[in-house]
Amino acid sequence: MATRREPRFKLCRHLGVNICGHPKALKRTDTKKNAAASAARTGQKVSQYALQLMEKQKIKAYYGILERQFARYFDMAKKSQDTTGTALLRALECRLDNLVYRTGFARSIRQARQLVNHGHILVNGQKVDIPSYGVKVNDVISLKEKTRTNPLVETNFNGFVSFSVPYLEKDKSNFSAKLIREPMREELPIEVNEILAVELYSK
Repeated sequence: MATRREPRFKLCRHLGVNICGHPKALKRTDTKKNAAASAARTGQKVSQYALQLMEKQKIKAYYGILERQFARYFDMAKKSQDTTGTALLRALECRLDNLVYRTGFARSIRQARQLVNHGHILVNGQKVDIPSYGVKVNDVISLKEKTRTNPLVETNFNGFVSFSVPYLEKDKSNFSAKLIREPMREELPIEVNEILAVELYSK
């Protein structure tokens, strides 16, 4: 399965947002030029295309997806009754690997995807090893019994509070979380202008 493998901190600095949630991700100054994010921060004029492309790259980076996956989600979003941008982000937010990350079982999207791939995650009591699996409202995400004693996962779940989102109901005693409703756009913990990304793909 294809995955993003570029350095996380370097990508954060290039995009100008902390996509990985690490407190030191934006500490160093990016000396590279030609990045729309850097230009915007320094007041340089950038083209509309560059801004649109940067927002699309942010979305892909936040959710750890590649171009083909983005295109597939965009096509799905166009058929939704919601605005395309909102439907796109909602579908990405409800990916299993992302919700495993939001729940706190993992410290990053990459770590969450690894947990899913290796069969450590259950959805409604059944093993699901597909990171892109779309979690539905009232689905319960939990850890396999054996995985609950893993020191790293246990520490993550009990101590990782960077994401406290209102659409996930966390149950520490059962190492689980429930998607209680669909997320609203303003609740998503990401910094992105999805309208620009939609404009780029609509050309």
